[in-house]
Parts: sequence; C-alpha cells; structure tokens
Amino acid sequence: MKTYKIHLIRHGLTQENFEGTYIGQTDVPLCKEGVDQLKEMKESMTYPDVGAVFSSPLKRCLESCEILYPGQNPIVINELREYDFGDWEGKTADDLKDNELFTAWLSGGPEEAPPFGESNADFGKRVSTAFQKIVEGLFKTGVTEAAIITHGGVIMSIMSMFALPEASMAEWLTPNGCGYTVRVTPSLWSKILKMEAIEEIPYYELSEEEEAEFLNDHPEMDAFGNQMGGFGFIDI
Repeated sequence: MKTYKIHLIRHGLTQENFEGTYIGQTDVPLCKEGVDQLKEMKESMTYPDVGAVFSSPLKRCLESCEILYPGQNPIVINELREYDFGDWEGKTADDLKDNELFTAWLSGGPEEAPPFGESNADFGKRVSTAFQKIVEGLFKTGVTEAAIITHGGVIMSIMSMFALPEASMAEWLTPNGCGYTVRVTPSLWSKILKMEAIEEIPYYELSEEEEAEFLNDHPEMDAFGNQMGGFGFIDI
C-alpha cells in the first residue's frame, strides 16, 4: 500500500527566541546564530530528501527553507503562519504575568484569545484545514515525501490533532531546526484523520557496524528500532 511521509520542521533560531518574546506573526528574520546553527545541522546531520516543500510565508521560515532545501521553491501556505498574539506580540510571559487575560488564556480554553489576537479555537481550525489540504494535495499529485517548514505552535497543533500515538500539544514541543516525521496511510487517514509519528528529525545516519554496536550495548532497543524502521538520533 502506498504511504506518504511528511517532515514537520521548525524554523531556525531568531533573536526573539533567545529573548523569550511572543513573536507569532511578527515577521522577523533568523539571527546570525540561528543561520550558523542551521547550516551546521544541515552539514553534520540528515534532513530527508523530499519532492515538495511547503512553508509559512514569514521570513524565518523562508530563510530556513533556503538553508535546508536550497534551490527548491517552497509552496507558501499563508495558513501555516504562527499563532496571532495580538497585543502580546513582542512581550514576554514575565511582562504579562499580572495580566488577568493572560492568566485565563494560559488555561487553554478554546475561546480564550489575546486582545486583538487569535482564539485557540480559530488557530486550531486554521492549521487543521491547511494541513488537511496539504495531505489531500499529496494524494492527488502522487508526491510521496514532503517537508513543511513552519513554527513551533503550528507543529504542536498538527501533531496533537492528527498524530498517533496521541499526546498533548506541550508534549510535541521541538527545538528550532528540528521536528517530526509522520507517515500518512490513505486508508487510515480517510477513516479517522490520523497519521503515525515515526521519528524525530534531523538524525544521524549510522553505518551497519555502528548500529550493530549500539544494539549490542542496548538489546532492549532492537524491537523498537525494527518497528521504527531504523534509528534516528537527534542532537538537541
């Protein structure tokens, strides 16, 4: 049966990531450290080859696309942009700690929203619709492997809604430049809109000798490795 792989990758570091500010839809570039780190990860680790690249329209994602998949024109999907933090854009959690609306928003209620921002429900609906369109597009075109370069909140939302094993949004948090590979089986997707999370990326490719040595030292991982189709080690 034909299956499809999608690699969900978070953009590289920005200065605002270092500072811990909510930047959401503020269009900031990668910082120098972010560019250097992403280039080093590209050089020393493995990002899968793909037939198509999708991206958020924001600079930090498009710049990450150029580093990770140079020469491959990304398909820009506006709905893959990050959560709209409204009046909280550019502020930190510490700045907002005494704000009653912020405290209520942290509860995670679907209708909670920053002032002039996006509700949790609207964000989830936007991201869900965009991802489903991407999956259906892959089915129609026959492209079996694609990358999505987007934001941490978008990845967390997609994984919490569609991935097996099921986990909360917070459990799908991923560092900059990293992400998850999922396998979409058309029969499973058409029945229950679910996909399988199969590995973290990027990863180190082990030689047969290195993998055998690892399994010899960690026999309990043998069944797990066979189930996952190989071993991926993320350098966080």
